[in-house]
Amino acid sequence: MSPVAVYGGSFNPPHLGHSLVAAYVLSAFDIERLLVIPTAAHPFDKQLAPFSDRLNMCKLAMRHLHRVEVSDIEAELGDVSRTYATLKALQKRLPNVDLRLVIGSDLVAQFPTWHRASDIETLAPLLIVQRGGHVTDATLPAIPEVSSTELRQQLVQRGDTSGKLCPAVADYIKQRCLYAE
Repeated sequence: MSPVAVYGGSFNPPHLGHSLVAAYVLSAFDIERLLVIPTAAHPFDKQLAPFSDRLNMCKLAMRHLHRVEVSDIEAELGDVSRTYATLKALQKRLPNVDLRLVIGSDLVAQFPTWHRASDIETLAPLLIVQRGGHVTDATLPAIPEVSSTELRQQLVQRGDTSGKLCPAVADYIKQRCLYAE
């Protein structure tokens, strides 16, 4: 059985860069499926749109990608989101599955400072995806850099987000009045 890849993040909002990472992981690595896991409560008190909205937007953003599942496991855990705790919970739910953790090349330098980083790598060896602006291997493709922070600012200012948000996610944001001041 192939491993299951775990792709967590704030997804605030989920944008085309996130979808491209998912598509790349599905095609470039030998994995059975990809679990997309929105953060429930950010460990650094980062202000986030409501969890249920980010979960729904992830489902919309990833709906065309086969072998992708969006999971609400972090909300079920009911505490500040920590990668180690999420992986341990997944390990309990999927006892005979090898896990892999997807991270962007922009996070590699920070990774050793994560809570229980060495334990995380033991539970789920890293699958590193290059992001534009953080290329470490010129022979591998890099996912174009899209910033959620900049997207939120554009949404507040009613700026153009085309080419950065899936149309269904953009419609959801508009209908729910998310990221408006």
